[in-house]
Amino acid sequence: MKKIVILGSGAGGTMCAAKLRRKLGRNWKITIIDNDEMHHYQPGWLFIPFGIYTPDDCMKPKRDFMPPGVDVILDDVEGVNPNKREVECKKSKYSYDYLIVGTGCLPVPEEVEGLEDWKADPESNEHTFFTLESAVALYKRMKHFEKGKMIFNIAEMPHKCPVVPMEFIFMADWFFAKNGYRDNIEIEFVTPNTGLFTKPIATKVMTASAEEKEIKVVPSFDLEVVNKEEKYIESARGDKLDYDLFISTMPNLGADYIENSGMGDGMGYVLTDDHTLKAEKYDNIYVVGDATNVPTSKAGSVAHYEADIIVENLLLEIDGKEPKPSFDGHSTCFIVSGYEKAFLFDFNYKTEPLPGKFPFPGIGPFDLVGESNMNYWGKMMFKWVYWNLLLSGQDMPLEPQMEMAGKHWPKVSTEE
Repeated sequence: MKKIVILGSGAGGTMCAAKLRRKLGRNWKITIIDNDEMHHYQPGWLFIPFGIYTPDDCMKPKRDFMPPGVDVILDDVEGVNPNKREVECKKSKYSYDYLIVGTGCLPVPEEVEGLEDWKADPESNEHTFFTLESAVALYKRMKHFEKGKMIFNIAEMPHKCPVVPMEFIFMADWFFAKNGYRDNIEIEFVTPNTGLFTKPIATKVMTASAEEKEIKVVPSFDLEVVNKEEKYIESARGDKLDYDLFISTMPNLGADYIENSGMGDGMGYVLTDDHTLKAEKYDNIYVVGDATNVPTSKAGSVAHYEADIIVENLLLEIDGKEPKPSFDGHSTCFIVSGYEKAFLFDFNYKTEPLPGKFPFPGIGPFDLVGESNMNYWGKMMFKWVYWNLLLSGQDMPLEPQMEMAGKHWPKVSTEE
């Protein structure tokens, strides 16, 4: 019997398992290995600090989403031996013919001086929301933050979902205004990038929105130190910023076993071909989701598009054919901006977010780059789509490759 082993049962791993099980015969054994019985809807963590979602909205038992015929193993992955085609776990070893790595990434606060002993604590002034526990702790802190300076910091790139920091500051503006104390709170967005986003057109639009909301943007700030006692952060150049509430992406790293197994890029991400999604060093390993080092967003939409490509390519290989270099870095991201509105970006390796309509050219119903109520409801509807369609590997009316139809380059002003 041939064997496919999938490491990690997050969005990417679960979708790959479901799609492969439907397409392969019973002469193929599919095993998925993870150390957590619960599946977490990670896009929902953003909404927990604002009281919009609860933890129960964002997690369900993983076995609810595994199709019959997929073996689920609860164990800790300790290493991969690509030459032996073997995964070593804490309890046992598992051989494979093909391996899919989808073990994601995690915030690693100890990488920052001053946060070596950080933990999710509602009484603390230093927070993140990139885990369920930290999102809950921040919710408890936000309820009692009524005046002072809130800094949102991108510690370094890459990190989970690059649009989430913008969503957080826009929602914080709405949250504080709704509760009647926005005038008492300064909001600063502190980033190592040169602006709010990494693409010019989107950055211009996001900057205008931040200015309208009186959110200060501090660019080119490479976080070096967090001084919790005196409540300031310091950059590598020695610039200091005071805070009353500090919220950060924290540095993000991949799994330790990836580096120990010789597959990594130095940050725990698997060296991955940008277009086939195969591991660069090993012919029978594919990589999905946040575990890759491909130069696109670490986001759920990307994992969805990647899963489609990986399944297609793996089936081609099983049939003795060459995998297609067809992944183009496609990413689709809603950016909630408060007041039941949101933006929407659709982009890939070569093309930045452009104005237009999505997913149906000229029709929509969603506005690209522009802000609308419909975009907001698209974002909120996604949770149902995620739980009920994506995880079960259902075919969606979205191609993994980005379409230019319905998009247009904005007009360039000739005014001085």
